[in-house]
Amino acid sequence: MHESVPSSLAPENWPFSLEFLPQPAYMVGGAVRDAILGRTREYLDLDFVIPSKAVKVARAIAHHYKAGFVLLDTERQIARVVFPNATADFAQQEGDSLEVDLHRRDFTVNAIAYNPHTQEIIDPLQGCVDLQQGILRMVSPANLEDDPLRLMRGYRQAAQLGFTIEPATQAAIRSLASHISTIAAERFRVEIGYLLANSQGTPWITSAWEDGLLAPFFKNATRENLLKLAAVDNAAALLTENWQQLGVQLQESVRDTIKTTWLGIAKLACLVNPNPELAEIELQELTYSRAEIRGVTTALKLLPQFQIVDMSLREQYFLFYDADIIFPATAVLAVAVDNFVEAISADKLLHPAVTTTEETKAKRWQVLASLINRYLNPDDLVAHPTPLLSGKELIMALDIPASPIIGQLLREIAVAQAEGKVSTPTEAIALARQLLDG
Repeated sequence: MHESVPSSLAPENWPFSLEFLPQPAYMVGGAVRDAILGRTREYLDLDFVIPSKAVKVARAIAHHYKAGFVLLDTERQIARVVFPNATADFAQQEGDSLEVDLHRRDFTVNAIAYNPHTQEIIDPLQGCVDLQQGILRMVSPANLEDDPLRLMRGYRQAAQLGFTIEPATQAAIRSLASHISTIAAERFRVEIGYLLANSQGTPWITSAWEDGLLAPFFKNATRENLLKLAAVDNAAALLTENWQQLGVQLQESVRDTIKTTWLGIAKLACLVNPNPELAEIELQELTYSRAEIRGVTTALKLLPQFQIVDMSLREQYFLFYDADIIFPATAVLAVAVDNFVEAISADKLLHPAVTTTEETKAKRWQVLASLINRYLNPDDLVAHPTPLLSGKELIMALDIPASPIIGQLLREIAVAQAEGKVSTPTEAIALARQLLDG
């Protein structure tokens, strides 16, 4: 497949010098696979296998370069060195030889090694051939069973690489599917996160569900729910086409510390129980963060409001107030659900009672378009109210104690401001006094 060793593997591109590696030492795993495929990464993620003293080697490199050092596994002798733009893992060779070590890996494309001292590619399992053919092939069913997360990782890697899973491998995954329930929820969550991140992952989530890998974690996932995932992808493409800024926001992470995007939140909402309270319990069991759980449950709670055709300014104000930064995820979910209902209503056998007229759909789209335009306009007083006065100023003006009533009065002032009923602090105070007396 490759005339020579890819230049991206060359030691001069590493964050440390080759002289720190003993002979023999091998680079393995994703970095080798991606280099052969010509896939480049901004952040280097390197894995090395060393016959002995792997932790000692890692410690020496970390010390010399003043890099971060993490002992990942004392028993198996695995350590990580963290550089500003790269991570290097060093593991003790499993078995008596490199070949034995490679035979313990998950898929053939991940069982290719590179010897930086001799510039040699070592490929005992013909992984390069599978790379050339775009196939993900297991090394053995026993290896998949050893760590059942590998079952899910197969779908994730197929999505990321644009590969197909070889039939015997998929059959083995299917037969071992029940083992997935033995892995920790957070490990599963990381894998499903990759698949939720973009449209390439959607068909593989469906395959994973069909093969029995989702049931232990997403008990409410049904065929209908999975069709909604594709509807969310289509809705996101449609909204991005019309409002590029909204498309950018859908790709943004929920928080700097959380990789899940707002598009991922909308898709996650399709897999859980539609009841927000039950969805919250499900997501807690899957160890999702509070921010992610709030994103999903808020989107589910507000979804019915996005179906309202005649919405007053007051209703719109409170919709934006409740949605806040979760608006893009809820908007894309609303479009997806609307289009999905229309699609399935055409199948009278499935949903004989569901009908959505073209006129109603057009009105819903107009309302949604108006809401999106408001949301994207920072000067819009309905979506982004500019307070006429603070809570402290209101307390002083009315001579009343601090209480939840202050927050309610400020919201009523904001609604009145959006409706054009008040426009100055004096008018706002007068309205607040009137509401208190009333």
